[in-house]
Parts: sequence; structure tokens; C-alpha cells
Amino acid sequence: MWTLFKKEVSSFLSSLTGYIVIVVFLLVNGLFLWVFPLDSNILVYGYANIDGLFTIAPYVFLFLIPAITMRMIAEEKKTGTIEQLFTQPLTDLQIILAKYLAALFLVVIALLPTLIYFFSVYHLGFPPGNLDQGGMWGSYLGLLFLGASFTAIGLFASSLTDNQITAFIIAVVISSFIYIGFELIWSLDLFGGFGLLIRSLGMSLHYSSISRGVVDSRDVIYFLSIVTLFILLTRYILASRKWK
Repeated sequence: MWTLFKKEVSSFLSSLTGYIVIVVFLLVNGLFLWVFPLDSNILVYGYANIDGLFTIAPYVFLFLIPAITMRMIAEEKKTGTIEQLFTQPLTDLQIILAKYLAALFLVVIALLPTLIYFFSVYHLGFPPGNLDQGGMWGSYLGLLFLGASFTAIGLFASSLTDNQITAFIIAVVISSFIYIGFELIWSLDLFGGFGLLIRSLGMSLHYSSISRGVVDSRDVIYFLSIVTLFILLTRYILASRKWK
């Protein structure tokens, strides 16, 4: 399992695409935080916080993470190496978890350089360090849970097809629906007393809750449930190959 984990990480980082994905993530967030004259711009906003990062990053994740996961199983199917992979002394679940953890590790690698923004704002504050660190670390934890969920969804999408572009599109659509779809449905106010229940099915509500700096067990359970559900669905899809 460890060998497969290292193989997936090195395979991604040895390709130009891998670095392009990470650089684009940092560049987009950097432009919104420091260059574009929007409310998310730290210098324009005039307050020592990086709330703009935690507003923008989830939407960038919607495209970044499918770009990381799209090849992980789809490419194995296309090249015909998937059968060889499943002859290794690993269970289906171990193979899936190795690929999942490798993708999540790459998401963390992309996220770590954003700490530069935190240290910059920390020293720009008056006095230095005058910022809500509890809320900031809560937001980072929320991004980590969000990234873990999108990664599980992306891996599931990659298991459905042998085409990387198709896997990318499927992952973006599913992730976008679960993140903002339920929020949009709730905003229509068509379901009366069931509206809040529908809203609670979406990631956006739980991400916002954690981002306030208060870690509620309900939010943690929600994200872990999403991860578990899509990992099990991926396992089901891959196991179905034995029935054909």
C-alpha cells in the first residue's frame, strides 16, 4: 500500500501537469487576495485577515482536485494496467485508499504554500498578530475536510470511465452539486419545513460552520460520511468488474 502511495505521488509530481495544477491554484488565489480590486483583496479590504482565501479556495478546489484525481483509475483502465494492479497482494480497498491518500497528500501540498498569506497578514496587522487565529485555523480545517470530500468524489468519478476528461467533468459536476446545489435548492424556499434539512445535505453549510472556528461533531461526521460513501462506491464500481 505504501509503495502504491509513493508511486502515485511521484507519478503526479514527475509530470508537468502536476506542477501546473498546483501553480494555478496558488496563482488564482494570490490574484484574488492581492491583485484584483475586489472585496477579497486584503489590501483593499483594509483588515488583517485572509477570509478571501477561504471564500475562493473551495471554488478553485472544484477544478483543482478533479484535475488531480481524474487519471488515478481512468488511466489504469485505459492502459490496461488495472488488472495487473489488482493482482498485487492488496485488497481492493487498500488500493483505493492508497490512491485516495496520495491524492489527498497532493491537495495538502497545494494548500501548504498558502500559509505564506497567513504570515504576511500576521505581520501586516496593527499591531502585528492582530487577527482571528481561531477562525483562520478553523477555516483551514474546513478546507482540509472539503478537500478530503472532493478527493473521494474525484476518485469515484475516475473509476466510472477510462477517459480522464470525462472523469474530470463528472467529478466537477458531482462536487459542485453537493457543495452549492443543495444551497441553491434551499434558497428557492419551495420545501417549507424541509428546507433546512435539504440545506444540511450540502457541504457549504458544514464548511461555513467549521470556518467559524468551532468544530462541531455533526460537521465532522458529515464530511467523514461523504468520504466513506464515495470510497465505498468506488470499491463497488471496481468490484463490479469481476461480475462481467
